[in-house]
Amino acid sequence: MDRGTVGSAQSGRLLVEVREEGSSAVVTPAGELDHHTADLLREPLEDCLDKGRKRLVVDCSRLEFCDSTGLNVLLGARLKAEAAGGGVHLAGMLPVVARVFEITGADAVFAIHDTLEAALADEADEAG
Repeated sequence: MDRGTVGSAQSGRLLVEVREEGSSAVVTPAGELDHHTADLLREPLEDCLDKGRKRLVVDCSRLEFCDSTGLNVLLGARLKAEAAGGGVHLAGMLPVVARVFEITGADAVFAIHDTLEAALADEADEAG
């Protein structure tokens, strides 16, 4: 399954994997996304956008924690993706992470999907 992996970054509390799936870049952070680990997610997201990947799917199913700094990383990526004609889709959020988005209202500005499969299927709907 590693064949599709484009790259990864790791710190003690956050591992980020990136792979291509159709016209989407799937970015999977695992662990805790906070002030100390935010750059480990920001850099791969920006790298995907710099390489022309306009549709980013963030698989949040392994994200155990997200604070305001992590939320700002995702919001920044969303603005850049939308400016390039794309977007950021969030998939599989655990309740503890989803709560941060609900409290801040950020859930209203992202395309949020229950599963990674649903986010990727939505790509086909957008294209067709």
